[in-house]
Amino acid sequence: MSLPPGFLDELRDRISLAQVVGRKVVWDQRRSNQGKGDMWAPCPFHREKTASFHVDDRKGFYYCFGCHAKGDAISFVRETENVGFMEAVEILARDAGLPVPRRDPKAQEKADRRTRLAEVMEQAVQYFRLQLKTAVAAGARDYLAGRGLSQAAIDRWEIGFAPDNRRGLLGHLADKGVDADLIVEAGLAARPEGGGAPYDRFRHRIIFPIRDVRGRAIALGGRAMDPNARAKYLNSPETPLFDKGRSLYNHGPARAAAGKGQPLIVAEGYMDVIALCEAGFAATVAPLGTAISESQLQMLWRIAPEPIIALDGDPAGLRAAQRLVDLALPLIEAGQSLRFALLPQGMDPDDLIRARGPAAMQAVIEGARPMISLLWQRETEGRQFDSPERRAALDKRLRSVIRTIRDKEVRRHYGAELNRLRRRLFGMEKPERRGGGREWQYGRGRDGRRFGAPLLRTSTRNSLLASAGGGVEDYLREAAILVTLIATPEVSEDFVSELERLELSTPEHRALLALILEHGGQPGLRERIVSELGAGALEKLFAPRHVQIVPAVRAPGDRKLAALCLAEELAKLAAKRGAEREIADAMQDMSGVSDEGLTWRLAQAAEARNRAVRCETDDDTAYDVGPNGARLNREEKRAFEQLLEQIGYTRGKHPSR
Repeated sequence: MSLPPGFLDELRDRISLAQVVGRKVVWDQRRSNQGKGDMWAPCPFHREKTASFHVDDRKGFYYCFGCHAKGDAISFVRETENVGFMEAVEILARDAGLPVPRRDPKAQEKADRRTRLAEVMEQAVQYFRLQLKTAVAAGARDYLAGRGLSQAAIDRWEIGFAPDNRRGLLGHLADKGVDADLIVEAGLAARPEGGGAPYDRFRHRIIFPIRDVRGRAIALGGRAMDPNARAKYLNSPETPLFDKGRSLYNHGPARAAAGKGQPLIVAEGYMDVIALCEAGFAATVAPLGTAISESQLQMLWRIAPEPIIALDGDPAGLRAAQRLVDLALPLIEAGQSLRFALLPQGMDPDDLIRARGPAAMQAVIEGARPMISLLWQRETEGRQFDSPERRAALDKRLRSVIRTIRDKEVRRHYGAELNRLRRRLFGMEKPERRGGGREWQYGRGRDGRRFGAPLLRTSTRNSLLASAGGGVEDYLREAAILVTLIATPEVSEDFVSELERLELSTPEHRALLALILEHGGQPGLRERIVSELGAGALEKLFAPRHVQIVPAVRAPGDRKLAALCLAEELAKLAAKRGAEREIADAMQDMSGVSDEGLTWRLAQAAEARNRAVRCETDDDTAYDVGPNGARLNREEKRAFEQLLEQIGYTRGKHPSR
């Protein structure tokens, strides 16, 4: 089967050879430089221990200095999968999300047509360049000079001018024997809606040629000279050559510059790209008249793992950045993200460079912010979090955003960092020890001042129940919560608010929970606990039989099961301690005075507490069974279901013991 010319180029451009090869080899991290696409590994084609197999991800080729195997992504798949050419193409196209063209008897005719269109586009570029040197283009030349462009820069960027003439280009191309239909198909001319002779699409505009990654002229961009023009910038329409959602201005030269180590910068328009490149930032591109698309994002990541988005620092620039964050979050991976360089308000890159020089732009690039910084700014800037409801709303929004991240490891790190930021925002800090061995907790009041208070322990309020064995039961439930969090640390991101409010009965449990809240979303939690609390802390925690048979401990890493187990234990503790607080409050209200109403209230609260301990309902029958295999009474089930709804889980099926 013959493939249309250009399809294989697009396929190679949309896939990463390093990712294709990475499925078959283990990279030598000492020699490889992922940022530059320079990767080394032992050769998959012959047995060796040294890393002599080299992949140049920028150029899309591999070479082994041992066995001299060489080729591109297609040849690599053919050799390693033992498949034919078309099967290799289909495998790569499936990975790239690119449909393989079906057999088309007119494929060659279409290919010839595209080649002819490219030739017509090249003729148009030369025509417009010549027009810039004529007398009618004096205003355009003055404008370019005012923007700081020398004649050499104008020639480098092939800038031209379209006269205010409805048939200037049409007449020029017709004299060269070019058919009017071909000119219209190339997007250089348009036909009136009501019919009639075609007319030039670009008139009285400065012209910027748009070339694909191979250097072919595929479209034009025009900047209006008339301040009253309906559109300041006008791009070519979609054509067989030009798909604006899959094209970038200055794509080819920027890819070459990025391959030499320059940071990839994404600006907003033609003049920004030209200004940045002329100032030494050669790896600069721009989308073409629209917001960055998913396809353009993938193209950017093929050039560099962490492009820098340069946007104006005004509200419009910030809104554009936030929209791009939402687009990119589901697509980011380890080592593949975006950074944002926000310029001073009211200035674009061209303004900044002309006013303060390239060094000022370099400082902005070096200060580019990670995506999570803009995400946090969007969710918190200008908001007050002085009530539990507002804090809960923030937690809900953050959980919703985090769930859009498909990459599990990146999602875990985002959760940990957002948790750190929210704890700092809410004035929550790790408990400290002050004199006398007494534990203190610290926070910030609504006026911003820091305050301290003794850390509350389970004391007189719960001492009424200690003789009935309630303290042992609480201890085991707390231990079940902690071991679940240690077995599946990332689940802590779903229960941050509940865990921060959780009252624990021993200093050991409080110390463990503090470490989990601080480091739960990061790797190496067990090592951190051993480092700070000693190995005995974990041994003691996991020792009871009741703890060892918790389903979440027996299935570490199962996030949904861990969430269900946590919700059950938290619900049981909440129901039991709610009854205990009711007893304590009723006893305090009695203040030594006999009152039948208070006596009845105390009796009812005590009975509710006893039912919670026995896991019974009002009619002394089991109401439901939780994921840990224990019975849930009505109050416990209500709390359990509310927790699941809050974090967005459903119960489903789960193991029971």
